Amino acid sequence: MILGSVFNYSKETNANELHFSQKLDIQLRYDNRSNRPSREQYRFRYYPSLALSKTWSLNSFVVTGDGFSSSHNTIGSSNTDYLYARRLYIRHQGDYGKTEFGVIPTYKGRVSSTGLSKDGWITGLRHVRHLQNNSALEVVIGQLANEQANHALGFGKGNSGDNYFEVEYSARMGQRHSYEASIERMLRGDFLRAEYRFNYATNNTVFFENVQRIDASANKFVAGMSGEFSGTFLSLPYPIEYFAYYSYVDDGFGQRVELTEDFLGTGHGGSVEISSVLSTQHGLDWFVRVDTVDSVSRLLAGIKLSLNR
Repeated sequence: MILGSVFNYSKETNANELHFSQKLDIQLRYDNRSNRPSREQYRFRYYPSLALSKTWSLNSFVVTGDGFSSSHNTIGSSNTDYLYARRLYIRHQGDYGKTEFGVIPTYKGRVSSTGLSKDGWITGLRHVRHLQNNSALEVVIGQLANEQANHALGFGKGNSGDNYFEVEYSARMGQRHSYEASIERMLRGDFLRAEYRFNYATNNTVFFENVQRIDASANKFVAGMSGEFSGTFLSLPYPIEYFAYYSYVDDGFGQRVELTEDFLGTGHGGSVEISSVLSTQHGLDWFVRVDTVDSVSRLLAGIKLSLNR
């Protein structure tokens, strides 16, 4: 089973005073994969933030796990009690957008289904500029020098082969259509990426993503759906959230695919997850998730508890 709890703390201050906030997420899970014995794991995620003013803040991220896309420790193993700071960065947020520099997050807000792990890091600078007509331009320059969490804050230890560069344009077309297009350089590979999303009904979206590795003629394709449908429990309406996708990744796509969330393997794959609320008053949810890639499959099922949402 998976058990999670979230604790938020913030202290009310005057506009000109420092403002400290923090968030703690604790999770226990049972992971059953077809190609290895089942295991029980736990995860701590800690997000401290110090607001220096209305626009400037200092942020960090501390989490269990020892790798870029690994944030769980295995219960009962004597050599997997890892806990490392993975990010430390300054953020400036204004009407124009935002700027982050230091050891920054991999995500920009909404995380793509198969993008770099949300627990990962990039050493460098991100600038997001809001444009007209609900569009934005983002530039990221830096390094993705290593995949070991204990070296995440090792500034300046990379080389020219670890350079990270990304330029992304994103836009909305009315209330139902949105898209992203980007040029990327990471992990010694060059990529072109495009994503399209269509909100076909209230709280329901289909999406398509294609990433072409142009220096190796390899491709990654993803198509999926996410949203909410209504079931019935004790003769009452019962909303259930879902997230499902199909993916195909060429074997020659490179190391980038291994740094995605919960990587299983290359080839044809898919994932289906459903979740809902057990108790709104107590912040208690349940979920069931099934992943498969070629001959490897996995089942995750459990509950999550969130406090002070």
